[in-house]
Amino acid sequence: MVELLGDSARGCDFSLVRLTLDGERIVAAEAPGLERSLVGLTLLEAAVVRGETLAVDALANAIGRVFCAPHSPGRVAVAMSGGVDSAVALLRSLPNAIGVTLRLWLDPDGPDAERACCSPEAVIAARETCHALGVPHVTLDLREDFRRAVVDPFVRGYARGETPNPCIRCNGAFRFGRLLAFARRAGAETLATGHYARIADHRGVRLLARAADPGKDQSYMLARLDPAKLHRISFPLGDQTKDETRAEAARAGLAAATRGESQEACFLAGDDYRAFLQRRGLAPVAGAIVDEDGRELARHSGHWQFTPGQRKGLGVASPMPLYAIRSNARTNTVVVGPREALARTTVEATGRLYVPVRRAEAKLRYRSEPAATAVEQTPRGFRLELDAPAFGVAAGQAAVLYEGDAVVGAGLIRT
Repeated sequence: MVELLGDSARGCDFSLVRLTLDGERIVAAEAPGLERSLVGLTLLEAAVVRGETLAVDALANAIGRVFCAPHSPGRVAVAMSGGVDSAVALLRSLPNAIGVTLRLWLDPDGPDAERACCSPEAVIAARETCHALGVPHVTLDLREDFRRAVVDPFVRGYARGETPNPCIRCNGAFRFGRLLAFARRAGAETLATGHYARIADHRGVRLLARAADPGKDQSYMLARLDPAKLHRISFPLGDQTKDETRAEAARAGLAAATRGESQEACFLAGDDYRAFLQRRGLAPVAGAIVDEDGRELARHSGHWQFTPGQRKGLGVASPMPLYAIRSNARTNTVVVGPREALARTTVEATGRLYVPVRRAEAKLRYRSEPAATAVEQTPRGFRLELDAPAFGVAAGQAAVLYEGDAVVGAGLIRT
């Protein structure tokens, strides 16, 4: 016998669920506010029971930690964010689907937590989408794991003078690792997500590839996914546009059809990253803004507030436009200069090549245009010799290599 407890609270309202599990079935249940008794149900059957919001939330909190289900041929675990993309991915995965939502850490002092893809409101929206379609839904509370694995390294990266991309770390390791592990214990053969990307056979290897819609392509953010895991992953939206996704959701009568976009760097909860970093312990310490010869031009309140290529907020009077070139965490100094001082033709990255490649197109930031480059493998990753200079290259960002639409390598920029 195993006893499971789950609770949920909003303001002065509170709900508690107490279950007793014997083998695969619930043999006793105290769960007021649900539409039906849970006695005699498996956890998979309980995960589709509806009721009052707090009661269902408490039930989800009770079963999420121990949830498992027997293998079922064709079952698909669908990562649900509460938005329209995951809702349509769920539609495409019916009838043998199970929804899963990760509850991740959010800055409690952020101004707009409700728009984050992992907020309590998003979890409820994801669950309601699943239940409206008769699909089980499970919530995994990973708040502390996420804070340690993604948020803390983000803060430490800025403290070192880098410009880290937390979405790369989250998707490349943390999020998909947890989701694939859940899919296995939920008896699912495949994990589906609402990302705009594709999977393609390229040179005899299964690789991540760009989505058909270049305006929504998310292959850059997913580029550090291990290709060895792609046989268990599907991206049902990779061949369509966002407008087509919304239209499909509207035809199905899903509430998510009109839901807004979720935020990037969700844990910021809508805040500016500088304010967030200060709350997380990066103190505003005065330092010098200098030119390339070391002459002091102005003062700043923390090197971590600047990234290569930044022009606004330097506070330097100059007859020509100046840009942040680099920062030195040890001396708390920011170096500025003309745009040409940003030019880089050599970039080193820690990561891996998924197939041997000597030439590729490299994206060095999410919104940057691909740059033609020669590629040399190194013991820790690869070195790029760009055909033309790139501007604003920043340590901590991802270097993603493409051959055609296929992602052939990915790593984090070191220099």
